[in-house]
This record gives sequence, C-alpha cells and structure tokens, in this order.
Amino acid sequence: MSSAAVEPARDHAEAELTDGFHLVVEALKLNGIRTIYGVPGIPITDLGRLAQASGIRVISFRHEQNAGNAAAIAGFLTKAPGVCLTVSAPGFLNGLVALANATTNCFPMILISGSSEREIVDLQQGDYEEMDQLAVARPLCKAAYRVLHAADIGIGIARAIRAAVSGRPGGVYLDLPAKLLGQVMDAEAGRRSLVKVIDPAPAQLPAPESVARALDVLRGAEKPLIILGKGAAYAQADDDIRALVEKTGIPYVPMSMAKGLLPDTHPQSAAAARSTVLAESDVVMLIGARLNWLLSHGKGKQWGAPGSKRFIQVDIEPREMDSNVEIAAPVVGDIGSCVAALLRGVGDTWQPPPAAWTDAITAKKEQNVARMASRLGRNAMPMDYHSALRVLRDVIKERPDAILVNEGANTLDQARGVIDMYRPRKRLDVGTWGVMGIGMGFAAAAAIETGQKVLAVVGDSAFGFSGMEVETICRYGLPVCVVVFNNDGIYRGDGVNPSGGADPAITMFVPGARYDRMMEAFGGVGAHVTTPDELKRAVDAAMDSGKPTLINAVIDPAAGTESGNIGNLNPKSALAKKGGA
Repeated sequence: MSSAAVEPARDHAEAELTDGFHLVVEALKLNGIRTIYGVPGIPITDLGRLAQASGIRVISFRHEQNAGNAAAIAGFLTKAPGVCLTVSAPGFLNGLVALANATTNCFPMILISGSSEREIVDLQQGDYEEMDQLAVARPLCKAAYRVLHAADIGIGIARAIRAAVSGRPGGVYLDLPAKLLGQVMDAEAGRRSLVKVIDPAPAQLPAPESVARALDVLRGAEKPLIILGKGAAYAQADDDIRALVEKTGIPYVPMSMAKGLLPDTHPQSAAAARSTVLAESDVVMLIGARLNWLLSHGKGKQWGAPGSKRFIQVDIEPREMDSNVEIAAPVVGDIGSCVAALLRGVGDTWQPPPAAWTDAITAKKEQNVARMASRLGRNAMPMDYHSALRVLRDVIKERPDAILVNEGANTLDQARGVIDMYRPRKRLDVGTWGVMGIGMGFAAAAAIETGQKVLAVVGDSAFGFSGMEVETICRYGLPVCVVVFNNDGIYRGDGVNPSGGADPAITMFVPGARYDRMMEAFGGVGAHVTTPDELKRAVDAAMDSGKPTLINAVIDPAAGTESGNIGNLNPKSALAKKGGA
C-alpha cells in the first residue's frame, strides 16, 4: 500500500480522538468563559496556547497573585466566575492568596492549577514541584475539586462553576494533574462528557413572613438607616435598590464598593454624617453588608448605647445572621429577590422618616462637608492627600463611567471620603480583608471586562505589591491611568531609625523615587507631578488618550498617618509605653 493511501486513514483516526487539553478548553467555552487570566509555565503552557488558539482571550501576567486578583474582580463585575490558570506548587501558592481573598469578599472565581501526579505526591517521592495542592487549598476556598480522568473534566468544571456562583459566591480550586491533560479518549465520548451548567445561580426567594417582619420593624423606626454593602452592588439589582431607598425616604450609607448604587450626591446619602447616623439610628437595615470589622462588628461606641438599635439583615447566607449582634429581622435570599419583595411590601403609602431625623442628618452633613471643603481647598507644596484627591474627585465627576481602583493606607482611607461615585460597580478596592496588592490586577481586569477607562489611585507602598504589572498593562494596550501617591514610604516617608544606625526606618522607601519611568520603560506614558494643576492636566491627558499611563504624584512625606484610619488595630509595645527598649 502506498504512503498516500495510508495518510488519510491516519488523519481519520486522529480526528476521532481528543485529549484533556482540548476537553478543558471546550468545557470552558461551552460555559461561556471568554477570558482566562494567568501565568504560563509547566505544566499548563500548552493549555494556555490551545485556549488562545480556540478564541478564548488569555491574559498573561507577571505574577500569579495579580492574575488571580484580576480573575476575582472579573467575577465581581460580571457575576460569572473569573478564571485564573497557574502552574503547580509555587505558582499555585501565589494564586492562593487571591483565591482566599475572593472567597472572603464573595467574588466568584476559579483557580485552575496544574499539579504533580497523585501516585508520586501520595508517596512523597519528590516530584517536580510536588505538593498536595487540593489539601492546601480546601480550607481557604468555598470548594475544591481534583479531576483524575479525562472523562470527568466536564463534570469537574461544571461543579466548579456552580460552586463559585451559587448561594454566596466565592473562590473554587480545580486541580488538574499534568497526566490528565495528556490523556486521550474517543472524541465523541469526550463531547458527550461535557456539561453545560443550567441556571448556576438560581434565585433564592425570601420567606414572605421574613419580609413582613422586616417591614414591620422598619415601620416602627423613628431613626431608620439603610447600609448598602458590596453584595448589593454585586447583585446588579440597581433599579430596585434605588427605588426601595427613594420610596421609603430612609437615609443610607454605602460601604466603599457599594458607592454609586445611588450617586454619592443623592440627598438621602448620609455618608458625610456616617458617625452620627451609626450612633443615633434606632433601626438599621443591612443590604448585602456584613457586621464585620468594617462596621465595628455592630457594637461599641461607634454604634451608640448597647441595645439602642434593632437590625434587619438581608443576605443570601443564613449563617451570617446573629454573627455579632442579634438580628431582629433576618431576610434570607438573593439580594435581587429580597429587595424586590421588600419593594412590593412598601407599596405607595409608606410614610417617610420623621423630619427631625432627616433634618438633623442634613445639618450634620453640611457641617462636615464645609469642614472637608477647607481641607480640599489647600494648595500645599508639596501636595497633601486632600489637595491631590480634590483633583481626582473632579476627574471622576467629569467622567462618571470611568472605573476607580483604589488601594493603599492613607490613599485608600482618604479617597473613600473624598471621591464621589455616580454609577454602580465603578469603585473597586481592597474590600473585606484590606489586602494590599489588588491594584494592577483589578485595573487590568476592569479595563478588559468593561471596555471602560480605568483610573487606579494607589499608594507607593501598595504599588510595590503589583507594580511590575504595568508591563502587562502596556503589553495589552489597556486604557489604564495609574496615579501613585508617592510620599516616600509606608504611612509616612519621614521615619527615623530608632537605633540611630545607618539603615533607613522600616517604613521608608528610596526618597524621590520615579515610578513614572517604569511605565516609560515598557512603552507607556510617564508623568512626574508636584502640584494639583500638573496632576489635573496629566490625568486628563491620560483619560482622554486611553494610553497606558503612570503619574508619579509627589506627596508630602509628613502628610500621612500610621495605619490610616485603622491605627487602633496596630498593637503598641507595652515596654515602649513605659520607656523600655
């Protein structure tokens, strides 16, 4: 038989086979995954290449933690699981920080990592990057799965998707041993093994009696307050949430990533009187917000006298109720369904809160806004945080569709109170854990997932955790403007070595560092600014052009405060207080 006669038969045989690489990609595509974030390397490089060849967009980062952060915020923005792909052991561990953070913040994310072979790992025989990754990941995420057979890839990915988005969203780990990817099976059987997840996050309707109870508690309030959390923003029930707030007339306070659900300039916003309303309210309704450390656990001086208020909590997770204080009216279900039910119950005859309450809030807001205006009006040289943030506040006001990414200590704390947001899901920050390093991953994913321009405002310390990703931003030509608030250190850049030695203080960086030149090194635009006017011109130019830009904004090294607004969490040495060493 001639070679020409043999060749078609070989092609036909190959066409009837598939392997683990192809099945993973096909399973992801079948379930609508269009973007993968990750770092290539053994044993998943070919998986990334095949995904890219198939039409999936594969965004390669310089560090897995940043790729994981990108996947996590993609999940928050889209309500579909963001996917991060890493190599084994060290790469997996780098991505694990982002996975744990996604779970804590309730962002749907799937971390897929290659791994060593089970038979070698279980006998601890010293394989390349040997680690029992499933065991390591399990306590830090919502669910963890390992796939050992190619025929189970479809089920494995389906379970990961459903676990990530159903109920309270979170992070899921999917372990793919290297041997799995090369497994070969019949192509038709492979196609039949794939699973398209139907209704992965079904509505969870609240019990009618829980809704009625909540409305009864709310009706009896003299000083009601609504607190909107990032769960409310994630729900994308924007119209109903706004209608509920406006129909009831109840003042509200948004947590940082819920800013923009209603414009921060809305007359019912009590953010500028936050301390007053938390302390003096008698009924507080939490919508997608948790009584964790960000709200002082619902108790203490911030909340007024013990027993002075009753709480209504709307959350999809029943175990969240009574986690810190008694919840008088728990409403369990998905945020969209719960808010819709509450809105129906409010009807058209709801009585607004007493004028004495709303007038007192308005007076306090005006007082605090006037006090803040005097700070924002300064034109100190070098800039302080307020004079620089005044400029960025104006930028967002002029460009309400731009996405603000924010992290740091003082840079984060001050920006939360200064920069108003006007649209939902336009403010992305460190969230529940307060973890540093989310900046460049969030910024890249926000630009990719939304197509909007991104303004990333970060402290110089925070930038150090993910700054190398400016190369990623340049490589993909993303419309991201990074503003680094450079005060030469952590909290402050004027520290002193208490030993009197030659080493710098532990919170100091190289004075006068030029972060803008990093962006220039990769072909982006760099700018070095020292005044508010220079900052405004540079940011406007960057946002208008959409070119990758980094602005090094010089901030007074003495302008910051230690730990921003959470200095109380930083224990002090008892010996130091007594003058000891």
